[in-house]
Amino acid sequence: MKFKSGIGKSFLVLLTAVAITGCSSNQSVGTKSNNSSNESKGGSTLVIARLSDAENLDQQFMSTINAASVTHHKIYEGLVQRDKNNEIQPMLAEKWNRINETTWEFNLRHDVQFHDGTPFNAEAVKKTFDRLLDPKVASPRAVVFKMVNQVKVVDEYTVQFILKEPFSPLLSILANHEGGIISPKTINKYGKDIIQEPNGTGPFVFDSWSPGQEITLVKNKNYWGDKPKVDKVIFKVVPEDSTRISMIETGEAQIAEPLPVAVMDQVESSTAMDVYRSEGFGTEYIGFNVNKKPFNDVRVRKAIAHAVEMDSIIKGVFNNVGKKANSAMGSKVFGYDAELKAYDYNLKEAKKLLKEAGYANGFDATILTMDSKERVNLAEVIQSQLKGIGINLKVQVMEYGSFVERVNKGQSQMFIISWRNATGDADYNQYNLFHTDSRGAAGNTFFYSNQKVDDLINAARKETEEEKRKELYAEAQEIEMSDAPYIPVRVIENVAAVSKDVKGFSISPSGYLEINDVSIK
Repeated sequence: MKFKSGIGKSFLVLLTAVAITGCSSNQSVGTKSNNSSNESKGGSTLVIARLSDAENLDQQFMSTINAASVTHHKIYEGLVQRDKNNEIQPMLAEKWNRINETTWEFNLRHDVQFHDGTPFNAEAVKKTFDRLLDPKVASPRAVVFKMVNQVKVVDEYTVQFILKEPFSPLLSILANHEGGIISPKTINKYGKDIIQEPNGTGPFVFDSWSPGQEITLVKNKNYWGDKPKVDKVIFKVVPEDSTRISMIETGEAQIAEPLPVAVMDQVESSTAMDVYRSEGFGTEYIGFNVNKKPFNDVRVRKAIAHAVEMDSIIKGVFNNVGKKANSAMGSKVFGYDAELKAYDYNLKEAKKLLKEAGYANGFDATILTMDSKERVNLAEVIQSQLKGIGINLKVQVMEYGSFVERVNKGQSQMFIISWRNATGDADYNQYNLFHTDSRGAAGNTFFYSNQKVDDLINAARKETEEEKRKELYAEAQEIEMSDAPYIPVRVIENVAAVSKDVKGFSISPSGYLEINDVSIK
């Protein structure tokens, strides 16, 4: 997705500036499917206290991992999935074969049905992707499958993806939430409108949604795979950090996320809960709009990169949550270059570069950030550090949506943001953040353009040999670092508070909450 985030602490990953209207128009909605299990009334219930609500429950319209966590691998499933080692494994497809450079064939499971009882087959797969790619539907997620020319039914349980051009990372995209297969009956019911009652093949069935309050799922008693260990899941919206934590203390909730670094010590000392931590695919970084003076001069960008002392930021702002980054992608991402060197802290070099650029006495500028305590703290530390080279930096704090809109439109000079790589493949990072065609809301909010980088990214998309793909990405990352459209800050770490009574909970490197194996004492 582009899942670009202005808020690392709430797992938001934003892909587009398209306005999502589903949440505001929803009433309290619910469906009691025939697969809804009555045993959930009085069985074990998992309550997850979350910072914010989903913007909608239609995977073809979602713009955040926060929303996708409610449906991905719970209500909806894809043809393939990533396992705990981030390797692609079968899911609704039993096996697949790349017939030629532009044709991928998938053999589907025969024992699956949707929550409404409709059989899962090749026609359902085709109908899902036909809706996603239909210009009349205008899904903001269609962009991630723009390489697909046609989804072709071969027989009842065989489907082909025929591409416009070779695209090696296809499986990584299909494993993401946009690849979730929707019941044909639900597509017929909602058409191009945002789906209000999600209907898939997953281990949980949608029960109800009270926007701004909570979303409830119940166990799918007819699930084709291993059934969940809990009977009901409630995603409860609790904006106050302290309240989310206290809910675990009192037993009102079993999981609270996100967990701000400021309260980690409190959770670690608690006898009722533990801190869950895992490294994510994404990173947090300082961005420059390379079209805005004086940041259109690479010497200015490099000077600032040399003037930011990152070790003290990781320790002082983030309490050592998330390791220092050397690029725009985390170390678990395919294509990550461990040899890439970020800029060292060197005030002498920074002042020299500013002088060469004609700013020996510095200049005034503004850095934008969304209204997260950690982000504001980071901005203020950068503000203080840049005074050392004569830059008077104004910190402008904005509400998340307004912040994203400003940055996407290029109405910024500097900004603090993050990118959660949803697929675990470098293409998702490189194409969205650095390719010329992605400038603006698609992800490249630096408004950066380098033809050599574009050529390398395009070549890596078509290359079938993994080692050659890695080499192409390494070369692209070296050029990007030299051009300095961004300064890497830290690799995002998934952090949550979890009751000691809970076993089996995890957060994927992409940021999805994984609850299918959760049990409660």
